[in-house]
Amino acid sequence: MYEIIFLTAVSLYFIQTVVLGTGALKKFKKIREEELPSASVIVAARNEEDKILDCLASLDLMDYPEGKLEIIIVNDNSTDKTGEIINDFIAGKPKFRTIIPEGIKGKLKGKTNALANALKVSRGEIILTTDADCTPPPTWAKSIASYFQKDVGAVLGFTTQSGETPFYGMQAMDFLYLHTIASGTANLNKPTSCIGNNMAYRKSAYDDAGGYENIPFSITEDMKLMTTIHEMKKYKVIYPLDKDALMVSKPLANYKEIFWQKKRWGVGGVDSKLYGYAIMASGYVAKICMLLLPFLFSPAALYLTAFKIFIDCFFVQQIFNKLGLKFRLSHFTAFEIYFIIYVLLLPIVVLPNRKVKWKGREF
Repeated sequence: MYEIIFLTAVSLYFIQTVVLGTGALKKFKKIREEELPSASVIVAARNEEDKILDCLASLDLMDYPEGKLEIIIVNDNSTDKTGEIINDFIAGKPKFRTIIPEGIKGKLKGKTNALANALKVSRGEIILTTDADCTPPPTWAKSIASYFQKDVGAVLGFTTQSGETPFYGMQAMDFLYLHTIASGTANLNKPTSCIGNNMAYRKSAYDDAGGYENIPFSITEDMKLMTTIHEMKKYKVIYPLDKDALMVSKPLANYKEIFWQKKRWGVGGVDSKLYGYAIMASGYVAKICMLLLPFLFSPAALYLTAFKIFIDCFFVQQIFNKLGLKFRLSHFTAFEIYFIIYVLLLPIVVLPNRKVKWKGREF
């Protein structure tokens, strides 16, 4: 009986992976460079003194038509030297400006409040957001903006993470795996999630959605905004797999930081649609079956487990190849173990208590 359950779970997981992988590989038309709209890059930074300089330096190298790009750095009431570093770097650089957000108004909190303040003063037709621990390539803004055909309201991009150790490598694989799932669902017109460190949307779509002031607060504000834009049914939300738009972020330093990141994402994911829960359930059941393998003493269960691992390996490796990244088996092994553990533990952590700590604040 358990072998039938295991076979069913792995079969569903395989079908889901093929469908979502096909969605992630979908191609989209681009507009010509001379048609690129004006753009505003927004970075919200809170206590990022050890990371913000690399981000600023990469943004300074951004390739975009002259006079069409502004970069707004929000010093989100940092208590370290973040503000000083920002001010020193942008001095004499007219495409940069910095603001300090006003105090919390209504339901606007944390990063959401910082972004809302920046959006009020932004001048670009397209808003691009990233984080202070990220370093975009010079092609990032141009590549993302080139996907804004007239009916496109939001464009999401992929993010990897730097670092050579298995601990850092497993985080990079986790990011790319989750991006691919999110890309597959979005490109099949069923968006489930996104990561705001590589996100862009029309300023008009944001305004049509009512702005963050009128969108229900979420600790994952990027996902909430994407979902709201999609539900208006006025714009398309697309998630192209494009190495020219690949963001690189710094990995988290320890498991404590990972715990709070995953819990934050898990709390934000509670508002998922039914199809989002179905995707999570498929992976969850497959991983439970893998965890039970030592107790089954069954060759069939062993073969199915090996097949499931092969599916994950092939799936992730194809994405790495498409993005021009080096795939390491040691990193994949660490990721596979890490993935099983946190997927199984996340509901246990999130459901009883939805308190989240992030950037020195509690939500």
